[in-house]
Amino acid sequence: MFRPDRLIQLRKNKGLTQEDLGKKINSTKGTISNYENGHSTPPSEALVLIANALNTSTDYLLGRTNEAHPDLSDTSKEQAEFEEFINDPEHGIFFKDYLKAPAERREEMRLIFKVLQEKEKGRKPEDRQGE
Repeated sequence: MFRPDRLIQLRKNKGLTQEDLGKKINSTKGTISNYENGHSTPPSEALVLIANALNTSTDYLLGRTNEAHPDLSDTSKEQAEFEEFINDPEHGIFFKDYLKAPAERREEMRLIFKVLQEKEKGRKPEDRQGE
């Protein structure tokens, strides 16, 4: 069960206002207030974003563990970074479109991506992209 008290504690420990946290997860102060007051429970997507923003686990926010800041392995950190990236609306659109595309279109998208990767292989950090 979602633990509003833990959300409040972690948010305050990070020095974030409800508005700050709302912005970090593409939400509003009112939504965060509702979570903290127990008027609503964050959906799973929002729960993951909150956990990432507060450097904790969804298990801690759900009361499944009492460890607020688990020692994340490199693999877990990479997974958390990937989830944060994929949950960003700007990036997520591409992947959702990719998953909905027919197999032939997905293969075309992979080939285009490979061409772009090859083009960028020799690029130095100071070079402009595409040169």
